[in-house]
Amino acid sequence: MSHSTYSKLWSEAQEELSSLLTQELPAEPLRPERDRVVFFQRLATLYVRYVQIFRQLEEAFDQIVQPQKRRVIREVLDGVMGRVLELKNEMVEKEYSEYHYMDDVIQDLKLTPEDLEIPIPRYFISERSKVLRDRSKMLSNILDRLEKVDKPKPAGERTLSVEKAIKIIQVTERARQGRLRAKFMREIQRDQERQKKSKDRDLGKSAVDQAAVCIQKVLQVWKGFMQRKRTKQEREEEMIFLGMALDHDLPRPCTAAVVAEDTKSRRRTKQEEHEEDYQKSVISITNSLREVEGPDMKETMKDQIRQWFIECHDATGSFPDYPEEEDGGSSLIFADKTPQQLMEELAAKEEEETNKKPKGKEETKDKEKKQKLQGEEEEEEPGLMMLPSAFLSELQKGQKTFSEVWQNRDESKNFIQRHEAELIKEEKRKKIEAEIRLQVDELMRQELANWKLAMGGEKSGKAKATAKKKKASKSGKKKKKDKDLTADRTIESLYQELVEQGLLKPADNVKLQDYIGDYSYLGTTLRLTDIEPMPSLSDVRQVIALYAVLPLGSQVVHEKAPLVKATLLVGPSGVGKKMLVHAICQETGANLFDLSPSNLVGKYPGRNGLQMMLHMVFKVARLMQPSVVWIGDAEKMFYKKIPKEEKELDPKRLKKDLPKILKSIKGEDRVLIVGTTNSPLSADLKSLCKLYTKIILIPRPDYASRYVIWKQLIQRNGGVVTSALDISSLAKISDGYTQGHMVRVVQSVLTERRIQQLAKRPLVAAEFVSPLARIDPVFQDEEEALKAWYAKTPLGRKRIKAASGIVEDEAPKKGGKEAKKKGKKRA
Repeated sequence: MSHSTYSKLWSEAQEELSSLLTQELPAEPLRPERDRVVFFQRLATLYVRYVQIFRQLEEAFDQIVQPQKRRVIREVLDGVMGRVLELKNEMVEKEYSEYHYMDDVIQDLKLTPEDLEIPIPRYFISERSKVLRDRSKMLSNILDRLEKVDKPKPAGERTLSVEKAIKIIQVTERARQGRLRAKFMREIQRDQERQKKSKDRDLGKSAVDQAAVCIQKVLQVWKGFMQRKRTKQEREEEMIFLGMALDHDLPRPCTAAVVAEDTKSRRRTKQEEHEEDYQKSVISITNSLREVEGPDMKETMKDQIRQWFIECHDATGSFPDYPEEEDGGSSLIFADKTPQQLMEELAAKEEEETNKKPKGKEETKDKEKKQKLQGEEEEEEPGLMMLPSAFLSELQKGQKTFSEVWQNRDESKNFIQRHEAELIKEEKRKKIEAEIRLQVDELMRQELANWKLAMGGEKSGKAKATAKKKKASKSGKKKKKDKDLTADRTIESLYQELVEQGLLKPADNVKLQDYIGDYSYLGTTLRLTDIEPMPSLSDVRQVIALYAVLPLGSQVVHEKAPLVKATLLVGPSGVGKKMLVHAICQETGANLFDLSPSNLVGKYPGRNGLQMMLHMVFKVARLMQPSVVWIGDAEKMFYKKIPKEEKELDPKRLKKDLPKILKSIKGEDRVLIVGTTNSPLSADLKSLCKLYTKIILIPRPDYASRYVIWKQLIQRNGGVVTSALDISSLAKISDGYTQGHMVRVVQSVLTERRIQQLAKRPLVAAEFVSPLARIDPVFQDEEEALKAWYAKTPLGRKRIKAASGIVEDEAPKKGGKEAKKKGKKRA
């Protein structure tokens, strides 16, 4: 597509964003909503519309080549991502569920379920491609060295003695001769049988008639077979022509898709070229502005400040105190204010600083009064209100920049979409002016002091400045810093040690889109009948993208969005929990640290060793962020009772120290702890939920997901899906089996020999049944046990209370006894 197409896509996204901002930030604040269903409907509509803007902006940012446009889009894109996460968090708090079903909203907006898919921004990897390449080289070099050192092959095992070699050769030669002798004997026997039959045959008239009848029968059968084959082929061609079947002879992918992908890759290379030109021109334009316009700026500033000195002296009879850098310096002088107004403002600030304590008490009293009034208003008007957003102000700025600079800009002369020099000059002038202002302020402060001394020795504001500095130094308390146990070591040496110890591992090459699954089409219907549906694999994929991939990929989003420090993936074995962990690392370029109990056996023994290990892991994770700390078999860390066979392994080793480290993770640390478990019932629920704030239940796949999985797995493993293969029946009989079971079955059926036979003998569903029958499925009892366990988690308990009619959050507080009675009646 062309430059104008992507520019149009960007403008459409900005128009939609503008309408959303007017809806979210009205002139008058909205009243609280009493109906929870209506409020959630509003949230869901906003969420879906923001996701559509997110998809458009991500596509535009990936393909627009103009560097200044890309910077504006990037700011808005991060803001939209953060707003999507905020709305998701609010929907979870209001509906008490990690999974939401919005069929009615999709229908109203005329969208498909695929439009709800959360895109993974491609700049997560592309902007860090060089760093990731260097890191992967370093990791592969360390692993290669380990393989050479740890797995030496002694020369004695590789060579054989002469006697053993002769015996092996003799055995194989005798076997070969025996096979040949048996083959010759078989051929001799067949020749003898043919000769006997030819002697016994009667070549009379009846034999000739019999032969003719035989030939006629064979011809009839052959004609029927050929006619059926032709009819079947014509029917398939007709179905393909009508669009009711796919043409399997077409190459995959099609030529149009290949051309489109090539065009996109060329545009990405142009982005890099234009970015280099932009950076070079920024340096050259900044230097030229500093040389050409810098001296004039300096002189005009000095003249304005001197004029202000004279005006203040004429108005008040004395020279003013020069504004401090904290207050803005000479920028206050350049504001559109008279000297008297500036003097009054500075005097008011001094009075505020001297009378801080009594004013503070009055302010606290005023705040308490306001809070009481707000509480009374909330009691009078109970209801649901949207939480304050940290991203709406940024979105407003981005929208303003677009409307003022880019919306009506004439770009007819900029066909190649290079940078615009005038915009660079406007931006850099402000920065150069700020730099020069600091230099001028130092000179003019000295000049003002000289003027004061010359006019009668007026006291300068140095004493006040020193007093302010002393107060600031007293008020500033020194915070205790944690001891760095590895202060004398480089980050590369720590990285190498963690790799050698097996605590830092390379992530498998899987993407989030490889986690195949279809949309849940019955979610809304089941909830209307008061049945809690099991989430689909598509819902799981979206939740992982929201809670893990987007925050780890963007620093801005991670700092301002609702912080998720630890996530627990719960589900039966084979549903792809470990695959999701590796997909998170691949999509964000994150390091993978393995702190599973089985991986820690015999490593860093003792209390000091444990502290050193955790210190090293989280130090490297912070300095080389983003990072994922994976804890497999997470239930073992919180065992109710440790099994006898696992007591020596000490699975509860991290129970005390890991929650402490989790508290130290802040918004600027892009570190995520991900636990996986298939038997959470053996763990202490309270301590498990304290560590993992988000618990994601992953079920076995439903019918729609199984249908898609079978089809994709067969095609990826070299199979061809034809009309002879009944995938619908295969998806039906595989109810209860997980994705891991299906992978094993497909790999066992589609061997190299079977793939070579596909042209003559297409695949049939019966071929997959027998290997599937040999595997034990996930039984209903196991799934029900997981659902019952999840109902005991904090979010599960809230969901049950909400379903029974008890709402904890926004209950009316009027007349405590009446409210209690109503609550009892609802229960």
